Amino acid sequence: MAAPGPDRTADVIHLDGRRDDRQRCGNTIDGRPCRNWAVADGLCRVCLPPEDRPTRPEPTFEDSGRPSGGIDLLEGLRDALGEEALAVIRDVAGFVRRRLTGDYEVDAFGFDPDLTENVLLPLLRPIHRRYWRVASIGAGNIPSTGGGLLVANHAGTLPADAIMTRLDVFEQSGRHTRELGADLVFKTPFIGHLGRKTGVTLAASGDADRLLDTGNLVSVWPEGFKGIGKPYKNRYQLQRFGRGGFVATALRNQVPIIPTAIIGSEEIYPLLFNVPLLGKALGLPYFPITAQMLALPILGPLALLPLPSKWSIEYGAPIDTTAYGPDAADDPMTVFELTDQVRSTIQDMLYKGLMGRRSVFW
Repeated sequence: MAAPGPDRTADVIHLDGRRDDRQRCGNTIDGRPCRNWAVADGLCRVCLPPEDRPTRPEPTFEDSGRPSGGIDLLEGLRDALGEEALAVIRDVAGFVRRRLTGDYEVDAFGFDPDLTENVLLPLLRPIHRRYWRVASIGAGNIPSTGGGLLVANHAGTLPADAIMTRLDVFEQSGRHTRELGADLVFKTPFIGHLGRKTGVTLAASGDADRLLDTGNLVSVWPEGFKGIGKPYKNRYQLQRFGRGGFVATALRNQVPIIPTAIIGSEEIYPLLFNVPLLGKALGLPYFPITAQMLALPILGPLALLPLPSKWSIEYGAPIDTTAYGPDAADDPMTVFELTDQVRSTIQDMLYKGLMGRRSVFW
């Protein structure tokens, strides 16, 4: 068989017997034949004049929803994973890009909104929505703008209620609430650094004043360790609200106080009794013995999981502080009366919520 010459085109025969009847371009470049496939008038796309070059047809969608001109990766991922999962992937990709380019901000307190909104809060949402099934009541009482002080009851052996309240406020209002944390939070390795990243600030009047003065929501749990470390038999019985420092802060900055009642957190780790000596030896305010710890020999690591109680977070009507004026922050009687009013309001909200509760778990 003679080899094809410069002016001849070899016939291409496929393995399945089909014959390729396409023609090669008839143009010559520098005296050599162009070997591209011809598309029109015996010329290839390169040799055709620009105005005569055919355009590629746009992909058309058939009944299946997929483009007939090729595989659409985005549509394939949407079909395989679902719109919600695809949105998560898109958010993560955007977060990684911003981290690599440095296109994110951290405020003077160390709060990183980008990390909080796109990584940490999405990890907590399944717990909020499906495990503890948190119901929000009175979310309209959360200020939409300006400063405000959320004051809530504290319980549950571990401060999970603070974390869930933080997420719930963001879900309901789109605003971040800045928690005031105890010294122990910032002395704990990893927890302190992570707390700063998510907006937790030291429970000091100076820091609270700066946050409220710049229009932030601030949340505080006046019971402190007395609340989360109280035994299960005393559940939903508010402990002493300190010396009313939170009221003085609200008066000084003339911001409303939003009483907040959390039901459900008391049952996640039922605290049977405390071992003070062991807690003191470890530098902890208390050392709890919970119901799950008694089940460790039987259930193993599963016993460390919190119980899936049904939660509700109720935001009460804001208590106005402007009627007292900022100078009232230095009046012990006014501070005491307002502190007692806030405590009584939250306790009443808890009692009413418990009366309407069907069960601990549903």
